[in-house]
Amino acid sequence: MWDPEKYRSFGDHRSRPFFELIDRIDAEQPRRVVDLGCGPGHLSAVLTARWPGAHLEAFDSSPEMVAAARELGVEAEVGSAQDWHPAPDTDVVVANAVLQWVPTHVELLPEWVAALPAGAWLALQVPGNFDAPSHEAIRELAAREEWRPHLASTGILQPRDVLDPEGYASVLTAAGCTVDAWETTYLQRLSGEDPVLEWVSGTALRPVRNALDDAGWARFTTQLAPLLATAYPRRTDGTTWLPFRRVFAVARKLG
Repeated sequence: MWDPEKYRSFGDHRSRPFFELIDRIDAEQPRRVVDLGCGPGHLSAVLTARWPGAHLEAFDSSPEMVAAARELGVEAEVGSAQDWHPAPDTDVVVANAVLQWVPTHVELLPEWVAALPAGAWLALQVPGNFDAPSHEAIRELAAREEWRPHLASTGILQPRDVLDPEGYASVLTAAGCTVDAWETTYLQRLSGEDPVLEWVSGTALRPVRNALDDAGWARFTTQLAPLLATAYPRRTDGTTWLPFRRVFAVARKLG
C-alpha cells in the first residue's frame, strides 16, 4: 500500500529530479501529455500548468495514490504502465520514478516509441541506487530466515532492472529517437529519527509493506533501522547525508 502522505513528506527531494527532467522537454503545444505513475498528483498538476492546452492522461497502479491525486483535482485513473499503450495524439510521455517497478520496461520503450507520432517526446527518470547501502541492507534483512518465506515472491531480494544513461540512450536511439541521457547523484540532507528508514518507507519498502501485516511491518522496520543507521551515521549536527543516484533520458522521435 502506498502512503501518499509519507511520499509527500520528502516532496522537495523527490520533486527536484522531476523538474530537471521536464525542463529538457521542448514540446510547445502537445495535444496529449501522459503522466505514467502519477503518484499523489502534485506533479501532474505541474504538467497541466506547463501545457494548459493539452489533455492530461494520468494513472497510477495504487488506488491510494489515485485517490490522493483526485483530491487535488487531477482526473487520474488506476492503471499499469505494463498495460499502457499510447493514444495516436500522445505528444509527451513522462515516466518519473516509475519504470523501476516495471520489469519489462526496457522492452516496452521501443514499442511505445513505435506507437508515438513523429516529434513526440518520451522522458524518463529512474533511481540508480539499487546497489546502495540502503538497498543492500533491505535485501540482507529480507533474505533472513524469518523474512524470506514472506518476501521471496515480492522481488525485493533482487535489484531492479534499470539501465545506466548509455543503456537507455542506446535503446531509444535504436528505436528511432534523438536522446539526451545523463545521471545525477543528489546528496540529500535528512533530519529526524531514522531518516533513511523514513525515506525508503515511502518507496523502496513498498513491496515489504504490502506483504506484511502491521505487526510484521513493525518488526521488520525495527530490525532494519539499526542497519540503516550504521550505513548512514548521523552527523554531529543531528542530520544525515543520503546520496541518491538518478538516471535520466529524454528522447524525441524522429520522422
